[in-house]
Amino acid sequence: MDYNIDMPTNEEFEENAKALQEALENKREVRPWDLLNPNEGRVDADEKARRLAICEGCKFFRQNSRTCSKCGCFMSLKTTLARASCPVHKW
Repeated sequence: MDYNIDMPTNEEFEENAKALQEALENKREVRPWDLLNPNEGRVDADEKARRLAICEGCKFFRQNSRTCSKCGCFMSLKTTLARASCPVHKW
């Protein structure tokens, strides 16, 4: 058998590694301290309200503390962060 595999050049490998690193950094989960970072993206009031309404109708939402029993976050805060996501993928 002839395995003719085109290996990437060093330059291509470095470009791919850099692109992968950037993608991983952009996919990092949000953390509570991201709320203190002025460079962390925020959603507008309509999107926050949409997300929060979904949470309020979810079986994992704790009404008394307004937290999620899956991630433990205070949802009125988490729903403001642009990169935040629902732990059960509802938003």
